[in-house]
Amino acid sequence: MVCDTRLRENQTLTERKLEVLATVEAIAKLIISNRVKPVIDKRTGAITFANIPVSVRNGLTDACVYRRIMATGSALAKLQIAKAEQLAGRTVNRAALAAGIHSHDGGSSWGSH
Repeated sequence: MVCDTRLRENQTLTERKLEVLATVEAIAKLIISNRVKPVIDKRTGAITFANIPVSVRNGLTDACVYRRIMATGSALAKLQIAKAEQLAGRTVNRAALAAGIHSHDGGSSWGSH
């Protein structure tokens, strides 16, 4: 995945992959504990995760977090995402993810700058 290849200086691809896995696991735990909230845009179907601490995010985009959770993540984290989809009245739109639609303010506004 793209988030695997955003290497820091002197970091190997293997180190970054392990770092990404650990970061997504930490974010999933925050989602399960309701400290991070998945939010789906009702219009576009884009997803954001509100309240991920900067110290935890580790350079990962919301799209990367979503993809990792849906591919290999906890069933409880997936359940929270499903609840967010129900609240929005739509599922996450993979085309919106690919287009880079995202939110910097927890879902109040959306864009793809």
